[in-house]
This record gives sequence, structure tokens and C-alpha cells, in this order.
Amino acid sequence: MSAGPETLVRTARGAMLYDASRSGQLDERVFDREHWRALGALEETAGGRGTVAFVHQGTRRWVLRHYRRGGLVARLLDDVYLWTGADRTRAFREWRLLQSLRDAGLPVPSPVAARYARAGLGYRADLITEELPTRLTVARALASAPLAPATWRAIGACVGRLNAHGVQHADLNAHNLLLGLESAVYVVDFDRGRLRARGAWEQRVLGRLHRSLQKVTIGLPPDRFDDAAWNTLLEGCANA
Repeated sequence: MSAGPETLVRTARGAMLYDASRSGQLDERVFDREHWRALGALEETAGGRGTVAFVHQGTRRWVLRHYRRGGLVARLLDDVYLWTGADRTRAFREWRLLQSLRDAGLPVPSPVAARYARAGLGYRADLITEELPTRLTVARALASAPLAPATWRAIGACVGRLNAHGVQHADLNAHNLLLGLESAVYVVDFDRGRLRARGAWEQRVLGRLHRSLQKVTIGLPPDRFDDAAWNTLLEGCANA
């Protein structure tokens, strides 16, 4: 997997990785929410497994994410992952994948910095990305109004572009697809994502997205998601 220029800095308990051409020189304080809060530059919103933190300071428009587990295992390990080497940490892998996808011109957030900190036989990790020009998820949009056929087609085209580049998203759903202006569609959260040869996994990714769209529209008017919307999405995907 190709990546842009990397700056690797050893820390007291691990290491951090960043592209100095994008972010300038950084230190570990950039991962500390309290540091940004003290500067009056922090905004926190509920989302995913905990809270999402946004940093707005000068030209910096960043999103801070601390890796946390989901499911039953989260009750035991919460934010600790088994240590198998620096290059296999969740943060470093996602940072490098995002670098590669940005190099390919795909609509994903630009990676800023990644960090891991050892914790016994495990580690904790953090990732910083540049904020996209929108926060409107497909799930939130559907909660408010039906989507136009052109939007469904654009969502499908975005998924199709990922497939064409061999990008397997580990959890493509209505919460990590974002809608921008003029039918722009962005994808976030590439934790556990990878590049691979095209194949049957593409249908599994689409199946997960279909189930997510069904789930977020339960109890909403039937025009929010139906067979026609899904078929339009698939059409956009096939023609990407």
C-alpha cells in the first residue's frame, strides 16, 4: 500500500505518525481533548462508540477519534487491543489506508496523525483526520426527508468507485456515508478496511449497507427507503 511522506515520532509509551507537509510539526498534545478544550477549540458531539471531537483552530478543522471496541467484548476490553506490532495497530493501518485512498482521488477524509500507546500486552490508539465539508450522514438525511433519485445514484456511484479501487470497507452503513453539496458523497471510518482484489466481498459490503438502510428507516414513511431507491443505488454502483 502506497502512502505519502511519513514522520514517525517515538513517544514515552509508543509512537505517533503524521505527514508534516499537511499538518506541520506535531506532538502528542494534539490527541488530548483537554488540551484543545483549554484553548476553546473543542466541540464534542455524540456519535458511534462514545463522542466525536472536532477541533477548530485557525486553519485546523480536525476530527479526533479514540478507538473503542463494540459488542460484548467492549465490556471487558473497552479501548484496548492486542499488541501485534506497530504497523498492525488500528491507527497506523487506517492512517496509511486513508493516505492511499486520498492519493487515488477518492472521497475520504485526509489523514492528519495517528498514535498508539502500549498498555501491557495491548495498546490504545487515536486517529486525527481533516474534517469534511459536511456532517450530514445518510441516516440523518433520511430521518428528515426522502432522498432524490440523483442522490441515491450518487451514493451508489461512490460505493462503486471504492469497489473499482479494491477498497473493502469493513462496516459500510448509513452513518458513515455523508452527503455534501451538488450530490457529493463522502465515506468515513475505515477502521479494519483494506485493499484487495475485486470479488464476492463487494456483495457482502452492499448487503451490509442494505441492512443498515432498512434499520435506520424502520418506523419512517415508506418513501424514505424502498426497492426503487435501492435499485437506483445499485444502478449508480454498476455505472461508476
